Amino acid sequence: MTDRPLALPFPLPDGPELSAAYKDLYLAAEGDDETKERIGDPALLPRPWDPPTCRKRQLRQELWEWLDDVVTWFNTEYVWDPTAGMIPPCWPQHPHLVHEIAVLADQRRRAGIDTSSNGLEEWHRYAVPAFLDRLKERTGHHCDEHHQSWPARSRYARHISESAATERRQVLHPDGGAARQDPHARQRQWRLEDESGNTIDPATGEIA
Repeated sequence: MTDRPLALPFPLPDGPELSAAYKDLYLAAEGDDETKERIGDPALLPRPWDPPTCRKRQLRQELWEWLDDVVTWFNTEYVWDPTAGMIPPCWPQHPHLVHEIAVLADQRRRAGIDTSSNGLEEWHRYAVPAFLDRLKERTGHHCDEHHQSWPARSRYARHISESAATERRQVLHPDGGAARQDPHARQRQWRLEDESGNTIDPATGEIA
């Protein structure tokens, strides 16, 4: 006999910045006119299910910690056969998983506070199976034992290269209008840092 509960509770976001972000989103939708005016344009509010909108460093740190708790919970409560789809421990190094897990976590949070079981049933029936299907399709078994570099890196590098971008602009703007700025130039130069100061390549999601 074990003291472990039959089902572990879903980890809720509890950091001060993350809690404040969710509260502002709720008040922007449900608050009175004075509250909505105080909050301002709701389109500018950070949305935890869309991590790039969470620009404050402390908010991002709380978001990453919450998502890591959610991944641990999910792998414990919803994965029995690892070949059926276990979120790899290197998920922060996979941008597509970061985006997916943020949505999965937020939908589970929302379903858990509903006043009926309908939201949770939809999460079980649609969100989880669809997520696991995409996980297996996009990640496969590349990171079963250890994290592997992005297989599509070379193709992506070719896509954002200056020559490829120039060729696309020539096809997309045959009328010879004003030259369009290379949309990938900033991405080639931009680097993101994690909370420890490590440099992360946004193109590959790898920590330098």
